[in-house]
Amino acid sequence: MDKAKSYEISKHKVWEAYELVKANKGSVGADEESIQKFETNLKKNLYKIWNRMSSGSYFPPPIKAVEIPKKNGGVRILGVPTVSDRITQMTAKLYFEPMVEPIFHPDSYGYRPGKSAIDAIRVTRTRCWRYNWVLEFDIKGLFDNIDHELLMKAVKKHTDCVWVILYIERWLKTPFQMKNGDIIERNSDTPQGGVISPVLANLLMHYTFDKWMGIEHPRNPWARYEDDAVIHCRTKEEAEQLLEKLKERFAQCKLELHPEKTRIVYCKDDDRKGDYPEIKFDFLGYTFRLRRSKNRHGKFFINFTPAVSNKACKAMRQTIRGWRMHMKPDITIHDLSRMFNASIRGWLNYYRHFYKSQLYPVFRHMNMALAHWARRKYKKLARHKTRAIHWHGRLAQNLPELFAHWQLGVLPAAG
Repeated sequence: MDKAKSYEISKHKVWEAYELVKANKGSVGADEESIQKFETNLKKNLYKIWNRMSSGSYFPPPIKAVEIPKKNGGVRILGVPTVSDRITQMTAKLYFEPMVEPIFHPDSYGYRPGKSAIDAIRVTRTRCWRYNWVLEFDIKGLFDNIDHELLMKAVKKHTDCVWVILYIERWLKTPFQMKNGDIIERNSDTPQGGVISPVLANLLMHYTFDKWMGIEHPRNPWARYEDDAVIHCRTKEEAEQLLEKLKERFAQCKLELHPEKTRIVYCKDDDRKGDYPEIKFDFLGYTFRLRRSKNRHGKFFINFTPAVSNKACKAMRQTIRGWRMHMKPDITIHDLSRMFNASIRGWLNYYRHFYKSQLYPVFRHMNMALAHWARRKYKKLARHKTRAIHWHGRLAQNLPELFAHWQLGVLPAAG
């Protein structure tokens, strides 16, 4: 039976794809099937995926459209494929990604094996010390405005695998299913939330920006994380000229720079004089700006360096308030740890790399929220805010492993 298949696809790859999708978790798609439900008949379901992919008869079901509020207002549409479709996309990705990954630029950091946003922040910090100016830019709705013809031209340049090309074309045309059940056709995007979407977006950006920069502006280093990037320049005039060229280039590729997120910034520090309106920028949750730093000899100096952004701190505090811990007096402190410590550890792991003291107000906010919970839980602390803080401080000293920020040393006042 296997010999009669149109395309040779390994059953082991389908299994590997399933394990990766399971590890990534994710929401249910339009069919409302969870990974747990899929696993109740795992062998049959995986065989069905392999059988249809191998015969060319797999057609992706509609993608569930989920509206995600933007921090600055409005919403963006996140596409959530079904579990089966995520496994199918992952199978194709396992074949296709190794074909294009070797050609990607070292300074492309988004959703690539062995690279991270912190790597991009680290290299940007170093370059800001060497170059006076930064051109910061963001692409307006990258995932919503990818030209299918240009993308498929790039795909076919790197593979002649018929089934990979066939299914990528089908995924690009898969309609959205809205919350009210309406089916919306698509013709110029790759769904943000699709398993294979990041590698496709990186491929298009490789030819639109990365390779173009190497040919046209080889003296200007840059770092890009999907649609968010910074380019380093020696002078303001160089940055202004580059910006105009960049607008032209993206227009050629049917993309547009975001007008509110594209700016020229002066990396002001102790040695760089002059007054300019823009002397800070945000990149991947960090704000780069003038800060007071200490060198290895203990001497203070003014440095242009990153730290967690105010916007990110505000979002973390809002998340803590949203947990409404004071409304959960029926559970234990260990329950709270199990519920929320993973989030705190995630924030800490991401933002502690540069100027971590900027995180302390967020974690003090967490401590106050825990003290508020304690006052609701224990009658003896209900009318004594200071006593609750002291109780909480003693607990943090005795059981620092309960919350990640306690291990960092951000403790409540102890009694």
